[in-house]
Amino acid sequence: MTPRLVAFAGSLRSASFNRKLLAIAVAGARAAGAEVTPLDLRDFAMPLYDGDLEAAQGIPPAARELKRLFKEHHGFLIACPEYNTSVTAVLKNTIDWVSRQDGAESGRMPYEGKVAGLFSASPGPLGAVRSLEAVRGILMSLGCLVLPQRGSIVRAGEAFAADGTLKDAKQTDLVHGVAAETVRLIGKLQ
Repeated sequence: MTPRLVAFAGSLRSASFNRKLLAIAVAGARAAGAEVTPLDLRDFAMPLYDGDLEAAQGIPPAARELKRLFKEHHGFLIACPEYNTSVTAVLKNTIDWVSRQDGAESGRMPYEGKVAGLFSASPGPLGAVRSLEAVRGILMSLGCLVLPQRGSIVRAGEAFAADGTLKDAKQTDLVHGVAAETVRLIGKLQ
């Protein structure tokens, strides 16, 4: 059985450091034998989560499509930018909408028992560790197995080459290592 992963970044900006980092993680997971489905959250536009909106209109079609994709895969590669010391609004909103109960199906179902590898790139000296920890807590509360290792890149403005690769081979090895460990754990659990 080939491990299948969904990969996405919690940033909408085209030149996002986290989008660049995600591409490196995807390459690492593929090299480790996984099938990876990269997603762009801009293709899944959803309103801000609002219980009244959900009651009146149900789960938005984009959230239903994401939920379907999440359920069809064994795990996630998620690049977690940090805005104002926490998780980005688009990432939190995505997780929230996908976690909504749908009929008799639990909201935890798209996450439960799945494996997640987390990554972050930040221009600051902490590498977005606060966002990583926030996302880790959210995913774990939904039943996801989150790797303790993480691929965090500090001073991202200086870390990437013009072609989107990391200048430091050790950083590339770190990101590939977390991605490969995600694939390995999925293989063990399957």
